Parts: sequence; C-alpha cells; structure tokens
Amino acid sequence: MSQPINANRLFYASCFALITTAFSFSIRAGILTQLGTELNLDTVQLGTINSMWFLGFPISMILGGIFYTSLGPKFIMQIALIAHTIGILLTIYAVDYNTLLISTLLIGLGNGCTEAACNPMIADSYSGLDFNRKMNRFHMWFPGGIVIGALVSKFMTEASFHWQAQIWIILIPTIIYAVLFYGQTFPKPRIVENSVLANFKAMLNPLYLFMAACMALTAISEFGPQQWVGPILAKAGASPMLILALVTGLMAVGRFFAGPLIKQLNTMGVLLGSAVFALVGLYMMSTMNGPMLYFAALCYGLGICYFWPNMLGYIAENLPETGALGLSILGGIGMFSSSMFQPIIGGWIKDNKAVAVASGLAGDAADLAAGQSTLSNIVLFPAILIVAFAGLYFYGKKKQVA
Repeated sequence: MSQPINANRLFYASCFALITTAFSFSIRAGILTQLGTELNLDTVQLGTINSMWFLGFPISMILGGIFYTSLGPKFIMQIALIAHTIGILLTIYAVDYNTLLISTLLIGLGNGCTEAACNPMIADSYSGLDFNRKMNRFHMWFPGGIVIGALVSKFMTEASFHWQAQIWIILIPTIIYAVLFYGQTFPKPRIVENSVLANFKAMLNPLYLFMAACMALTAISEFGPQQWVGPILAKAGASPMLILALVTGLMAVGRFFAGPLIKQLNTMGVLLGSAVFALVGLYMMSTMNGPMLYFAALCYGLGICYFWPNMLGYIAENLPETGALGLSILGGIGMFSSSMFQPIIGGWIKDNKAVAVASGLAGDAADLAAGQSTLSNIVLFPAILIVAFAGLYFYGKKKQVA
C-alpha cells in the first residue's frame, strides 16, 4: 500500500527544483563575460548559448504537459534530475562552443520538466486562494534562487574562482530536490477526464490565444535584461550582479506576499500595474548610470515580479479546462520567445557598440552606450503589454457590470 501524499514535502521539493533552475540562470549570467573571454566567444555566440537554455525549457514543458496525465509528475521529475545532472557536469567539463550548446540545452530540458511537473502538481494538491498563494510562493523561488546564485557568483568571481567552480554550486539544490522527492507518493491529476484533444480545443479560446501572445512579451521583458545584465550594465557604474540580486530579491518578497494584493486588485489588475512598472524601470535603466541604477532596478523588479505566476494563475482560474497542457504550453511560449530573442539581444549589443564607436566613443563609454541602447529596444515590450492588459482589464470590468 502506498503512503499518504505529503503535499508540503512535495511542495518543498518543487521549490528546490526551481532553485536549481534559478541557479542555472543567475550563475550563467555571472560567468557570461568569463566564458566569452576564455573560449573566445562574441556576444552573438553567447546569445546562441543562452538561447539553448530557453529553447530546452519549452520543449520539455510542452511534452511534459501533453504526457502529464499518462506519465505523472514523478516520472517527469526523474527525467528532470537526469537532464540537470548530465547538463551541469557537461558544462563543467565543456571545452568549446558546441559542448556548451549541448550542455545548456540539457539544463534547459531539466528546467522545463520541473515546470511541467510542478505547476500542475501544485494545482492538484491545493485549491482556491491556497492554490494562488502556493503558486506565487513556488515561483518566489525562481527570483529567490537567482538572488542567492547572483551573490554566490559575484563573490566567487571577485575571489578569483574559475567559472567551473561556480557551476558546481548548481548541483547542491539538485541533490536536495532528489532526496526530498525520493520515495514520495504523488497526486493524480484532478481533471482526469480531460484528454489532450480536449485541452487543445479549450486552448483555441480567443482569451487563451490573447494571453499566449502576452506571455511571449512578459517573458522577454523579464528574462532579456536579467540574462544579459553583466554585458549590458558592466560599465554603468553599478554592480550588475548586485542589480540582479536586488531585482530578484524584490521579486521573491513580492511573490511571497502576493495573496492580499491579488485579492484587492484581481489578477488582471496586478498584471496591468506590473507592465507599467516594468516600462518605467526599464526606461530609467536605459537612461541612468551610477547609484541611481539601483533605484531604477527596484522599479523594474516591481514590474516583472508578478508576470509569470499570475499569467499562469489567470489561465488556471479562467480556463481550467486547458489543464496541465495549457499551463505548460503557456510557459513554453514564454521561454521559446526568450530563446528566440537571446541572439537578437546579443546582436543588438554588438551593433549598438559599433554605432557608439562610429560616433566617436571608445572603451567604457562605448560599452555603456551600447548597453543603454539595448535596454531602450527592450522598453517596447512592456509598452505593448500596457495597452493589451488595459484593454482586457476594462473589458472584464465592463462585462462584470453588464
């Protein structure tokens, strides 16, 4: 006879799995400059390597969503563990560009499996406001893990640790989540009658398609500046990794206390306010330098704080018939858009630096101008989101009155 489901232990294990994802994001951001120098990689090549992290994510998320009901979260998390472990070790012993592409793809696949298994598993374990609270607290550990990883990377870099030593750190939460999941009974899908075909039909709802398009924009608004924080802000007069830690630390705190805010403003109101803060924060970061960047980072952090969990929460609340597949594909779209834009952002940095040099700037001044111009390009995404979320927010209000 199987043991009772320990929902809290499964939840904590899920959090450590997400910390693994966060470490793979922030530590990679911290070593990006080292990788470029040591392996003689330009920003476009670094962008392509980054894109593998974001590409592996949606592939496994979508496949995990399709087969979640038949395979179950336990098997999907076993795949995550294998992909994480091999990907981390292969990164540590990477000797060239191609090896880094493969290892980063494997880590991305492990990260996607984590999302594909843990999001619906939490939905199946909790309900109502408790589900929203748990979903936000689960996703709190992505920024929370980035804070820890960013600080670890900063101090290890300053202490002259080689980049491989930093990658070893990612194995710590990997081992912890493996131990916590070991031997546990996992919940069965709550909506077992939903077939993949039924999920797909529900996803053809215009609301889902609209939110999927918005998800692409929220994801790149969040992950673009963060993954490139080092190269973009290296010469801006503030520590890039401290800015990353500040942004993600604020995100972690905000998500932990998300319940009352969502209850007061509703999910769409929170998303609209988030888009406004994201635009203001990015604009400030693209025009400021020195200590004022920390204030700009606070605005930006408030903006992107509630994007990811509340995009998922909105669909789970309003279109539950899309099931685990709907959540997985929504998240997959966000990661796929981020993947596609990584080489583009790398190209923007390269092209903007060429423009800065052509205008007579050199050295740190050229790097600063290139970084700020790149952030100016990214400002367009939250600007579009403000219009989209405002339209949906007021449409919802009008529908309630009617």
